[in-house]
Amino acid sequence: MSILKRTLRSTEHATVQSKFWMRQAVSLLATIILLLGLLSIWFSDPTRLATALSLVSAGLAFALQQPVTAIASYFVILRGGTFTVGDRISMGGVRGDVIRLGFIQTTIMEMGQPPAVQAATPAMWVHSRQFTGRIVTVSNAKIFAEPVFNYTRDFPFIWEEMVIPITYAADRAKVEDIMLAAAQKHAVDADSLAADAKRNLQERFGVVPVDLTPRVFFRITDNWLELTVRFAVHLHGIRTVKDEMSRIIIAELDKAGIGIASATYDIVGFPPIEVRRSADVNA
Repeated sequence: MSILKRTLRSTEHATVQSKFWMRQAVSLLATIILLLGLLSIWFSDPTRLATALSLVSAGLAFALQQPVTAIASYFVILRGGTFTVGDRISMGGVRGDVIRLGFIQTTIMEMGQPPAVQAATPAMWVHSRQFTGRIVTVSNAKIFAEPVFNYTRDFPFIWEEMVIPITYAADRAKVEDIMLAAAQKHAVDADSLAADAKRNLQERFGVVPVDLTPRVFFRITDNWLELTVRFAVHLHGIRTVKDEMSRIIIAELDKAGIGIASATYDIVGFPPIEVRRSADVNA
């Protein structure tokens, strides 16, 4: 009796995790007892046993389609070098860094989305490529159904762009110089890459040459002149780089007295206005 009381008392003070695993153990034990009871019935008649084995085999073949595909995907991932632990990927609608690669599932430390893909599913509350704090598991079988985007394989950099709209009356050459100076300060230094590394990149991507030098492109619109600076940056810390570049660009534009263009409307025509006064009733 005292043993039972101690057991009940310890159960009351058990953590939520302990209670959960206790329930799981009880459910598993009940399932094993049930299976043993069914097998004892089937073994008494070989015909029933053969029928039962056929049904079980068919059920297992159907139920294990996804796990078998996931295991096959695991070997494809390893053999094909699709990704490995530490790579930043987008897989199954999840973006982030791979922290674990298992036979069935891949575990990803989720990151937010830049504004350009905020409409994607699922939507994120973090509006840049920084960790959200959630850890997501994705089935390895996704590599057969959807494309996998790898941000770090073979090339640990990514090309980024920043867009600044200005009016047509602004000093566009000055703005271009400001944007280039900011990009050159924080972007990847093309001269810092060894010649062998550049040659390896060109052979892998088939692009001759691999241009890492920042450059500004112009685009004419109905409302303003759009200047886009394109630059290469290390994959990690992109938000910090763009933040520092934005601060530099805004400060230099303020010094030069150049404003950023915004949507405006010019009224080029106005119909004549006729004002009529009602007759005075007391007149």
